[in-house]
Amino acid sequence: MGPSNSNRKWGLWAALALVLLIRVLFLNQAIQGDDHIYLTEAMHALIDPAHPSDVKYVFLGDEVDLRGHSHPPGNAWPLAGLLLLTGDVKEAPFHAAYILFSLIAVWAMWRLACRFSERPLWATLLFIAVPTFVVNGGSLEADLPFLAFWMASIALFVERRWVWSALAMIGATMMAYQGIFLTPILAVYVWLFHRRERARWALLLVPVAVFIEWQVFTRLTTGAMPAGKLAGYFATYGFQALAKKAASALMLLIHGGWIVFPALLPGAAIAAWRKRKEPDTRFLLAWIALFFAGAVVVFFSGSARYLLPMAAPVCLLASQLRVKWLAPAVAVQLAIGLLLAVVNYQHWDGYRSFAAGLRAVSAGHRVWVDNDWGLRYYVESDHGLAARKGQTVRAGDLLISSELGHNVEFTAPKSLVASAVIDPAIPLRLIGLETYSGYSTVEEGYLPFGMEGGVIDRVTARMVMERKPVLEYLQIGTPAAADQIVSGVYPNDKWMSLAAVAVLKTPAAPKRLRAEFYIPPNAKARRVTLLLDGHEVASQTYPGPGPYQIESAATVQGSSVEVRVDQTFSAPGDQRALGMILTGVGFVQQ
Repeated sequence: MGPSNSNRKWGLWAALALVLLIRVLFLNQAIQGDDHIYLTEAMHALIDPAHPSDVKYVFLGDEVDLRGHSHPPGNAWPLAGLLLLTGDVKEAPFHAAYILFSLIAVWAMWRLACRFSERPLWATLLFIAVPTFVVNGGSLEADLPFLAFWMASIALFVERRWVWSALAMIGATMMAYQGIFLTPILAVYVWLFHRRERARWALLLVPVAVFIEWQVFTRLTTGAMPAGKLAGYFATYGFQALAKKAASALMLLIHGGWIVFPALLPGAAIAAWRKRKEPDTRFLLAWIALFFAGAVVVFFSGSARYLLPMAAPVCLLASQLRVKWLAPAVAVQLAIGLLLAVVNYQHWDGYRSFAAGLRAVSAGHRVWVDNDWGLRYYVESDHGLAARKGQTVRAGDLLISSELGHNVEFTAPKSLVASAVIDPAIPLRLIGLETYSGYSTVEEGYLPFGMEGGVIDRVTARMVMERKPVLEYLQIGTPAAADQIVSGVYPNDKWMSLAAVAVLKTPAAPKRLRAEFYIPPNAKARRVTLLLDGHEVASQTYPGPGPYQIESAATVQGSSVEVRVDQTFSAPGDQRALGMILTGVGFVQQ
């Protein structure tokens, strides 16, 4: 027998009050993670509401097309609405508005718990205490809006509210492509409980139809299909490489063990096994299995937040256990989530504070930020710009970089202006330089969250100094040559990109200009051009791989040398645009 109506109402209000309290604690959360991408789409939505993602963006130092973003642009529209209301990005009002998505998710969880659990309040409390729900609910990313629409669509579908369920499905699919997983999961529900109802079967087509219609609409109105763009970026950055997929799958499995406190899992598994023939249990198990399988196929970084749509059935199954087990598990899990949320707050607030301290120093200077996260947002909010690979900087420029989120190499001589170390006192970590936490990405390690403390990040601001070239010829890779390389060369392995630029000491008398290089077998470059102070002095096509050199036909004088190739490529697992290996460049005797 389920709870009475009065108990149901009391339980729902208690759950909503708890999640409201959690969110209010972090209203002033700094811009974090991928918030910047969604805010970029929102700002473009104010210009072109129908195409928020039809805009260029600097990602990992490369210019990309946000039509190839891993999420459709649904999250851009509520953010754009908030921008219209407030006139600018304001942390507290934005986070206050986004509490609505948390409340919807908890409401939907309560409705499902009343249907699938004898202890709806405990099932809902387990859901609220999921660490990723606590932590990522303070973000402006698409995770919570997607979760809200996802949960609402299922709860409304179960309750036969067809129109509202369809609208929620549309919202879920426009927030995240994995909204399409609703179709097979709800198909299991229909098969188990209502296989003769045609209306339910027809409703299952909504996520698929929304996905297809958005692809076709964008293709017809902008000339490119988002799925095609996304597939291209997956290939470019190696996101779907087998090794990445295997590591991501393992990390997702580890995160799955922390949706509820791990001590509950054996008991929940035994209870599910005993009730495995009951339709309710079979549906919840199918929900878990289908979503996890889809996550393994689609995702590549193994982030904990990817499994939020799978939290509900796990919590519903675990709620079958005795209260004497559930109560301490909820308390411990909620405490972990809150501590992680505090660490997360301090991490991103560190960037906000660092950027604020640079406003006076950066006035009157060009400012470049080498970061894709919150640090970038706050620097750009003043007058900074995102740094790009191969970019040329000049004396007086201010370079702001994060050791944790570092993408661009600058070889110019620099002088330290300011620095900060982000190292919260709480010994828990979501990501960091000195942790093995795979909470955000498996590339950092295989722990669900770090428990050893350590530095999260080191951020610096450095001023570009005037170059004083002392060498006429540079042996690439040597310390003496580093200060004279302007851009386009990766000094650790001597690979150059499309163009390598360096400054040389101008010889007292004219000399020939020479570049020495090696074209590896996997390189596509065949034509090499040599320029001095912007003027071409030599150009030649080479038949294939091997060591070569190119030299000016006449003696010349100058200081700025550039070596160009006709093509670049990207090696598997390497995001750089690679041309060839440059071993030396400079003036030589006749």
